[in-house]
Amino acid sequence: MALQLHPFRPRLLSHLRGYGRAQAVADIGAGLTVGVVALPLAMAFAIASGVKPEAGLVTAIIAGFLISALGGSSVQIGGPAGAFIVIVYGIVERYGLANLLISTMLAGVLLIALGALKLGALVRYVPVSIVIGFTNGIAVLIGLSQVKDFLGLDIAKMPADFFLQIGTLAGALHTINPLAVAIAGASLAVVVLWPKSYAMPTAPVGLIARTRRLAAHVPGTVVALAGATLAVTVLGLDVETIGSRFGGIPQSLPDIALPSFDWLTVQQLLVPTVTIALLGAIESLLCARVADTMADIPKHDPNQELMAQGVANLAAPLWGGIPATGTIARTVTNVRAGGRTPVAGMVHAATLLTVMLVAAPLAMNVPLASLAGILMFVAWNMGEWHEFVRLRRFHPTYRAILVGTFATTVIFDLTVAVQLGLVLACVFFIWRMGQLFRVEPATKHPLPPGVVVFELYGSLFFGAVGKIEALPPRVAEGTRAVVLEMHRLVLLDSSGLDALQQLHRALTKRDIALVLAHVNEQPLALVRSSGFEAELGPENVVPTVGDAFGGLDNR
Repeated sequence: MALQLHPFRPRLLSHLRGYGRAQAVADIGAGLTVGVVALPLAMAFAIASGVKPEAGLVTAIIAGFLISALGGSSVQIGGPAGAFIVIVYGIVERYGLANLLISTMLAGVLLIALGALKLGALVRYVPVSIVIGFTNGIAVLIGLSQVKDFLGLDIAKMPADFFLQIGTLAGALHTINPLAVAIAGASLAVVVLWPKSYAMPTAPVGLIARTRRLAAHVPGTVVALAGATLAVTVLGLDVETIGSRFGGIPQSLPDIALPSFDWLTVQQLLVPTVTIALLGAIESLLCARVADTMADIPKHDPNQELMAQGVANLAAPLWGGIPATGTIARTVTNVRAGGRTPVAGMVHAATLLTVMLVAAPLAMNVPLASLAGILMFVAWNMGEWHEFVRLRRFHPTYRAILVGTFATTVIFDLTVAVQLGLVLACVFFIWRMGQLFRVEPATKHPLPPGVVVFELYGSLFFGAVGKIEALPPRVAEGTRAVVLEMHRLVLLDSSGLDALQQLHRALTKRDIALVLAHVNEQPLALVRSSGFEAELGPENVVPTVGDAFGGLDNR
């Protein structure tokens, strides 16, 4: 049978049919709002990732436009994300910027393949404990990475290792810059305390309520950034700025260029590539699922979304962009601002491009301490800290997976954390399924002399075969037949079948017959296809326990 690929059909095409003026006005307004929100975040995420601020803006513009135009979600906003900060920083430190771009493009190809092969639903099989664990771990690492700029410490370059970072920060505490601390603290306070549009009443009463409602339309991040920049410009404060560290932001998009690479290095990029693709897929599809619950919009197409994410990550590095994915904060802002079609996301990208072309020189005096304060808020909001409080309510296996993933993310890296989390989840699932399988003596049947009946419950697979292997000692001397009632056996794999064969041979040596009764269709098919029915004797595979008794009485 021919391989059926998922058709490439962006959600934008369905929205353009019957697209009216009222929705266009709403989408444009939402796009402008999200563009303003995305501006400081794009620069902050890039700087925290160890690259220049324009790389974040380029990613938000190019990748953000493509994710909206080609994606499978009506409202998702794409761009650089906080979840990628730790990954990107580590790749740049170890492999260099050129190889980050190559790894991002390879991840884009992988994402396109995942979507085309209709594997988007597989992301949902990642346990929520793993997602919470690595999300909280990334939040801790983001916060730790911003301590340097938050305190204005004199550190030439931060290491990527967790313990080395702590040691480096502790060794530089004597270089704290009080001005940087004041700017960062004030920026953090503004972002935290500034009125949020989603928290405002729909019909405000009184002058104060109306004023707060009006102020809430301006994002607190923009207010904090603009205020800090104005203070540095007017007062000439001695703190590090975008201009002093990076020389400012160019007033145009960079030229398209393929990153230089050699195959020897590319062969070492498998792990970073898979990490970027996996994290991008998880983040974007989780974000799309959240967006689906917030507005009356068609459910997203996960495979189309993955293909769009792939195209975006394949294209953005050509302009020097970094990995991109769906972003929950900007997507939520888009929905709450009235965006209902991909046009809003495209307008968001156009807004950022306009700002870059017109107002790039104004970024010279943006203090890095202010961006650090904003990212501290992002890191706090990103973490689901209440899950640690709720851990005592959950099963120990859930706690082990969540805490293990969290600790491994912080101490080692996200790739190892996800691998460990998935291994733990699989091991615990196998253990749990093995515990659910039961072999119990039947008591409801009137048993002929010398006959014992055991009922099998659950799945007889490789993780549960020990309970079958332990069955022969439970069969008393003088028994002439053992009947296995398999009505409640829902699954039998090859390891389980081998255990039954070994049981048959062990009983045969004691001149005891083994009878399989009431075998469900799937286990029966495996019993027959393996030849075990012939070995056992077709007369010993019977429809019911009663038939087994009748056959045994005639022997």
